[in-house]
Amino acid sequence: MFATKSIRTNFLIQLIFSSVTLIVIFSSLLYFYIEKSIYDEKKEELIEYAKNISANKSVFQTDEAMADNFFSLNVGIIYLNNLVSHIHVYENTQNNHTYLTLIYPFNLDDKSYLKITKDITQTKKLLEKIRKYIFIINIASILLVIVYAVTLSKMLIAPIQTLAKRLANMNEHLIAEIDAKKLPQEFEPLGVTLNHLILRIENFVKYQKELFIGTAHELKTPLAVIKLKNQVTLIKKRSTKEYIEAIQTTNKAVDEMNIIVSNILNIGRQEGAQLDRPIEVDVIAFLQKKADDFKLLAEHEGKKLHIDFKPDSFITTLQVSVLNQIIQNFLQNAIKFTPKNKSIILRSAQNGDKLLIEVIDEGCGIDEGVDLFAPFKRQGNKSGVGLGLFLAKSAADALGAKITIKNRRDGVDGTVASLELNSQLSCIIPQPN
Repeated sequence: MFATKSIRTNFLIQLIFSSVTLIVIFSSLLYFYIEKSIYDEKKEELIEYAKNISANKSVFQTDEAMADNFFSLNVGIIYLNNLVSHIHVYENTQNNHTYLTLIYPFNLDDKSYLKITKDITQTKKLLEKIRKYIFIINIASILLVIVYAVTLSKMLIAPIQTLAKRLANMNEHLIAEIDAKKLPQEFEPLGVTLNHLILRIENFVKYQKELFIGTAHELKTPLAVIKLKNQVTLIKKRSTKEYIEAIQTTNKAVDEMNIIVSNILNIGRQEGAQLDRPIEVDVIAFLQKKADDFKLLAEHEGKKLHIDFKPDSFITTLQVSVLNQIIQNFLQNAIKFTPKNKSIILRSAQNGDKLLIEVIDEGCGIDEGVDLFAPFKRQGNKSGVGLGLFLAKSAADALGAKITIKNRRDGVDGTVASLELNSQLSCIIPQPN
């Protein structure tokens, strides 16, 4: 019924143990309180008798009726060699009877003391009954606690079991998001996090599939060129110049394949960088450093890079190498597609607890109907493999950030590449001890 390491088992053990401990402590305190109250009452009764005898030479006051328990008293005078100035009470048992005895100073001049003994056997039997009843009540209470704990644990664990069954019965080929609104309020953050992970898995599977298909397609073309060129060259004997041209064509195709392979290796390195330990970073200081590096590159190509960073500082926890992949890709694309004597803007602005980073260029714009983050998707007439934005999207997903590419809306041709960073990682990556 219960697993050794289950939450329900641990909860049951802790609830039952704490409840039983509380019942035992409470019942023990109750019994000791009842016992002390009864004994204090009997002691006070004996002292009252002693005071009456000392003052009135009678057990009772003159206006007090004789009590029924008078006949259980045994009053006498004893003489002690050593003076005892305080009242002494003790209990003893004889012949299956329990007696409570009071030694009370009567006349210290002749060292006489009142010795009043009262049979409290019935009182002891009453206490035994009370103790037995408390014990029986404790057993019944413990049984009720066990039933209550089992029922309560079942009620509390039901949402967890429902969520676990939902996740366990998921078809990995038909992954669907969890409806977080149907979960208890305490589990809504977990549902949101799981949906975020599911979305990342879907995108990963989708883009990895496109990556494999695209890689095979991209490599197939240069391989076909090499094979065809070699077959044509081998048909008949040719001049040295023609052989050189054939080898040059082959080398060009090999270079194209090397670029593709290098970009695929970069994907592997980036996925490894996503597992690096996140550190606290001032993103504004990081952007300033990247701007200084790319200003020189932009000026070398006859373009200008303008910066506008707000706020002065924005601290967050992330992997710097992953953030660098995104910003570097944005700036490289902006410089590549922006004509000479045109400008590029790198700016940031705070939006609540998030930071919006934008790279704005004056290039040819994009086709917003195309998924630019898919592998091997190219825009414009510039050379490239088409894996840069794919890497940037993967990096943004690792940071729990939002990345978008859209055309400018200010009447100027060009694109706006934006990255929205959270002040904290959406999911801190566990590190080995």
